[in-house]
Amino acid sequence: MWYGIGNTGLPNPAGAFVQVLYDGTVILSTGCADIGQGSTTALAQIVAEQLGVHVDDVRVVAADTAVTPDAGATSASRQTYISGNAVKKAAANAGLIITGKAAEMLEVPPEDLVLSEGSVFSAADPSIRVTLQEVLAQCRRDGIQVLGAGSFNPAVTGLDEETGQGVPYATYAFATQWAEVEVDTETGQVEVLRVVAAHDVGRAVNPLAVEGQVEGGCAMGLGYALMEEVVIAGGVIANPRLSSYLIPTACDCPEVTTIIVEDAEKTGPFGAKGVGEPALIPTAPAIANAVSNALGIRFYDLPITPEKILRALKARAEQDAGAGRGQ
Repeated sequence: MWYGIGNTGLPNPAGAFVQVLYDGTVILSTGCADIGQGSTTALAQIVAEQLGVHVDDVRVVAADTAVTPDAGATSASRQTYISGNAVKKAAANAGLIITGKAAEMLEVPPEDLVLSEGSVFSAADPSIRVTLQEVLAQCRRDGIQVLGAGSFNPAVTGLDEETGQGVPYATYAFATQWAEVEVDTETGQVEVLRVVAAHDVGRAVNPLAVEGQVEGGCAMGLGYALMEEVVIAGGVIANPRLSSYLIPTACDCPEVTTIIVEDAEKTGPFGAKGVGEPALIPTAPAIANAVSNALGIRFYDLPITPEKILRALKARAEQDAGAGRGQ
């Protein structure tokens, strides 16, 4: 699968503020709403990497419309890529104030300085250094606030109404998934034994969170492939409860082997791009292909329920029997 990151052919900017307090605590303000995908952690890691501080020293104020800049919707697998870029720029701008003051203290050009592990030092001679705390103390004495703002809007164009051509996304996610299933031909029950999921995420800001995203996407994809069906009768949903609208439980989830492919995205923060929806997209087709491979019957609508499998097996048996009689 391949999947465009961000809104299709539309502006979808994000902004961020970063403040480094005099005690070394970093406050990140972002409108990005973390709905379970771990964006708050990833954005804090980006700030920490940019400023050379520990991630535990970064405090995130997220999705408070009273005080945080707009970051756009938590959708389209866009937040790590788009808000991540805004956050990185905001941290870099705050870092310029720090290196500027450190340059005065060390008497070296600010562009020659590196922020890392709580210190500011010369790239040419790391022995020429000062701690971040010392720089912040000097900023306090001089009445300087260490503040940075950043924004990012991916370079996209709208689609031509006549040709459908354009540049709808600045970057794409790529993935391949493989599924192994076992089908009980007496009951029509499908058990997904294993899924192997290889995803190009550009750069894994948090590899464990990437694995969690992929495992969650595979679970959702299993439900899409085999269970989840909205039944409409007379214009009304006939199965509005979880007793009749089935979703996977932990008992249904297969072993998932995640292969993280890191092909750095040149426009992404430290090379990162999204993995939220891409984790879901290939799973159902992989499972459907596996069921088809097991039974020799192609299914063209989802979910592939036991009832559909038994009907297809019965139809094939009747067809084979009719063909036998014809001979």
